[in-house]
Amino acid sequence: MAAGTSSNVHLHDIPDVILSNIFSLETETRTRNAMSLVCLKWLLLERSTRKSLTLRGNIRNLFLLPTCFRAVTHLDLSFLSPWGYPLLDSFSNPLVLAQFLRHAFPSVVSLIVYVRNPLTLHLLASQWPNLQHVKLVRWHQRWPAAPIGSDLVPLFDHCPMLSSLDVSHFYCWTEDLPPVIQAYPSIATSLSHLNILKHDSSTDGFKSHELLSITASCPNLRKLLATCIFNPRFIGFISDQTLLTLAINCPLLSLLHLADSTSMSNVRPNLIEDASISFATLGDVFSKLPQLEELVLDVCHNVKHTWPALELLNTKCPMLKSLKLGQFQGICRGIASPPDGVALCQGLESLSIKNCTDLTDKALIAISHGCHRLSKFEVLGCKQLTRKGMWEFTHNLRKTLVDVKISYCKNLNAVSSLQALEPIRDRIVKLHIDCVWASIIGEEKSLKNWSKLQYLSLWIAVGESLNPLSLSGLNDCPSLEEIQIKVQGDCRDQPKPFMDAFGLSCLTCYPNLTRMILDCSRVTGYALTAPVGHTDLSLWERFFLSGIQNSTLNELKYWTAQDVDVNQRCLFLPAAGLLAQCGRLRKLFIHGTANEHLMMFLLGNPTLRDVQLREDYCPAPDNDTITEMRVGSCCRFEDALNSSSRHVPD
Repeated sequence: MAAGTSSNVHLHDIPDVILSNIFSLETETRTRNAMSLVCLKWLLLERSTRKSLTLRGNIRNLFLLPTCFRAVTHLDLSFLSPWGYPLLDSFSNPLVLAQFLRHAFPSVVSLIVYVRNPLTLHLLASQWPNLQHVKLVRWHQRWPAAPIGSDLVPLFDHCPMLSSLDVSHFYCWTEDLPPVIQAYPSIATSLSHLNILKHDSSTDGFKSHELLSITASCPNLRKLLATCIFNPRFIGFISDQTLLTLAINCPLLSLLHLADSTSMSNVRPNLIEDASISFATLGDVFSKLPQLEELVLDVCHNVKHTWPALELLNTKCPMLKSLKLGQFQGICRGIASPPDGVALCQGLESLSIKNCTDLTDKALIAISHGCHRLSKFEVLGCKQLTRKGMWEFTHNLRKTLVDVKISYCKNLNAVSSLQALEPIRDRIVKLHIDCVWASIIGEEKSLKNWSKLQYLSLWIAVGESLNPLSLSGLNDCPSLEEIQIKVQGDCRDQPKPFMDAFGLSCLTCYPNLTRMILDCSRVTGYALTAPVGHTDLSLWERFFLSGIQNSTLNELKYWTAQDVDVNQRCLFLPAAGLLAQCGRLRKLFIHGTANEHLMMFLLGNPTLRDVQLREDYCPAPDNDTITEMRVGSCCRFEDALNSSSRHVPD
């Protein structure tokens, strides 16, 4: 048809094959749901092309289980409620429920499921024998009397095609995995992705002999993520020989992520002890991993004079794109005219440097000249860096750098960090800074527009205020959609908050802010009666959440504070009342426990559609207590939330 002429071609005239491909390219759930409302044809097409699905709701309401997603290959059952309880135990015949799930989703090859006991995995794995990727979730403690590896045996028994296993959020013993992998050599040989990186600091890391046993049985691994023990004072620590043998066992690795068990909770360095790792051995390890694309070595103990080994990464690992080093010293000398050390890794697109005490401004500038493709950069615990060095670094990388994290750097507070990022202010998309306001008064404020900033992450000490955030230079962020705030500290060291509110009301200056993660999991205090002269966590919770009722948020993930002495993380009355007043909130995920009557407060919020209580901390409460939402409590709350008498605006 000639250009400029009118056309009677309708959208329905597009061939079904092309339309199906268009639908397949869209992955955002809410967009797909909106597309399905156009007409019946689009509804059927959307359902038939959906590949990934996360089920929510109560497992007892089987009549609500969708049966139209026959093409789904990735199924997530880990968010079904009552959260954390055995998935199939609420039915007299759990096998029938497992078969019903298989009938609704016959094409599943990737599964995520909360496994409280081995029966769940035994029944589900047998329904999908073609499973290739499985992620297990469990925050409750392992049953001490269970035989070693018994939680994993059903999976290996029923899924001979397994190629990817993720137990990073599965509470188990390190002794459970090696014997099971050794007992199934055919599956072990086919494994290409193994994630045993524990995300809780209370979990022990894998010992040297356990890690070597696993890698010896899985020679075709391409991705390995593991929590280890690098402390040379501990039995089974990771040594030179361990790293070298691991590289020999798994020469096809494209991703290697090894982190000390203390790395999840400790950003500040242990400068006293050295790891039993030499730069010479590191060079040999890199030489044996030619396909490496991503490398993380977060050792938490000093690895000294590493620049000669890091120079080999450029030649021995030419495909390396991402590098994270924890407590590596001497990564770049920055004294010679040609680049040296990590600055020679010219193909890097992502670089994270943690607790490198001898990293200077000159070395940082040398890295910016050598690693000219960097789009992501993180620096943590590097005390010698200054605003001038960071400014020069970002200026040299202003054409590529869009994701920056600056944390625990002595000379870089909130204002100086933002001033150092001035060369990329109009380009940066993701940013993390520490809310250290000590010297904000009297400094030059840079009240300028951060036009492309979409994600902002903040760390702040307990008792500090968030109000100076806008004064520091971040008052104009028109594209900001999500913010993550991590509060850390001990409330028991302070009698009470020194001000009325934490300062969430200052977030109203961001017009497009719709999602927030408020993480108070590292805040400790008194959950029960506080001693004379102190306040309990309920008043601190009022302090943290005051002002949230004025926000524009429609999604909130809230980690409650904790009392470590009684292992309790719970929602208190002030939080329930304030959250009930958030007039635009649609999704609320509370990571902790709560009384039923406090959860009922949330029903006063007319816009809430999705609420879930998750005890995803380790160890999760094992028995019902007065602070915990029991099965009956959870069902009553969900019935009230989904009642037809609640008219939720869409």
